[in-house]
Amino acid sequence: MVSADKASTRATGRQESALETLRPFLSAWRLVRLGNREFLDGVLAPEHRGPASGPGAALAAWPGAHYWVGPRGRRVVVVRRLEPDPAPRWWLHVLLFGTTVLCALGAGAALAGAWYPSSGPGVLGALGGAGEFFRGLGEGDWRYVLAGWRFAVPFLGILLVHEMGHYLAARRYAIRATPPFFLPVPPNLSPIGGLGAFISLRSVVLDRRQLLDIGAAGPLAGFVVALGVLVWGYLTSQRVDIPRLDGLSFVVFAGQPIHLGESLLSWGLREWLVPGAGAVHLSLPAFAGWVGGFITGLNLLPLSQLDGGHVLYGLIGKRQAVVGLLAALGLLVLAQFAWIWYLWVGAAFLLGGGRWSHPSVVVAAQRVPRSRQWIGWLCIAVFAATFVPFPFPS
Repeated sequence: MVSADKASTRATGRQESALETLRPFLSAWRLVRLGNREFLDGVLAPEHRGPASGPGAALAAWPGAHYWVGPRGRRVVVVRRLEPDPAPRWWLHVLLFGTTVLCALGAGAALAGAWYPSSGPGVLGALGGAGEFFRGLGEGDWRYVLAGWRFAVPFLGILLVHEMGHYLAARRYAIRATPPFFLPVPPNLSPIGGLGAFISLRSVVLDRRQLLDIGAAGPLAGFVVALGVLVWGYLTSQRVDIPRLDGLSFVVFAGQPIHLGESLLSWGLREWLVPGAGAVHLSLPAFAGWVGGFITGLNLLPLSQLDGGHVLYGLIGKRQAVVGLLAALGLLVLAQFAWIWYLWVGAAFLLGGGRWSHPSVVVAAQRVPRSRQWIGWLCIAVFAATFVPFPFPS
């Protein structure tokens, strides 16, 4: 009981000191503590408004984050940690990333025809093939697997930049976020060697501006890298005369062709950079860019806890639920022609706790300033450019 009282006194003292830092400049304020974060939402007094006359020195010394709400110099939100965040489990992040690197190299080597995965029938056969891959690395197969770097490096670069975009945006708002968790899949089970990556937010998102910026930072950063990789990849791809594949893009994985659908972006770049007739055999960088663009489009679907759900809720608030429902129904229609959409709808619903709508933030009524709404509209444009309605045409 004594220790609890002392903790309460320490917390109260921290709140009072945080308020006292800016109180001389404020005409009104509210102070909110959520978890180990303190949020001060304050309105500056008229005599302290404007960049020159505002509390610049106090904000510059603030041990956390701050940002302006509405016209600069009138209303400010400041955030800080009341207690240190727990240290990340770096061993786990490094282990997952290292394993994903090996799996992506194996997938790239199988795409290059330098190494062939083994896999027997059924679940036991798949597990046996995975074990054979890792055992083979220790027995010298790594020499062949290294040939997959032209796929693995750009592919993992796109994923890493995407997740670091989220991570750095969260840090910008003093929101606790984990480093990226990569999800490896042995190359006998996946032609890309993984299921992507994600970060986890471990503290509260206060308002729609924070949500929009964090949700948008990943796909926009990853898109820039994917665009560069696609240009590089298509410049090293070639047309081949295969009548039954005329007009399609494809890769060959372990001797088997995989036909690939097109987004507006990939189709436009392919026709521009690889002119001519026939099918296009994608180089390893081109396939890495195609996968990066495909993942960007998937993440920007306006469903629940996907990046697109974050962005759209930040942009239009609760009306995201209507768009999310329409998107889910649209994917179920596409699933009649491409079964992968059943899996993705199921995964999105699982991630969102069975909902297509986005959960509310703490201050849901506070709109994103007009000066930042372009970020949301840019994400919508990127989604339109990267979405692949029929990913693997037969």
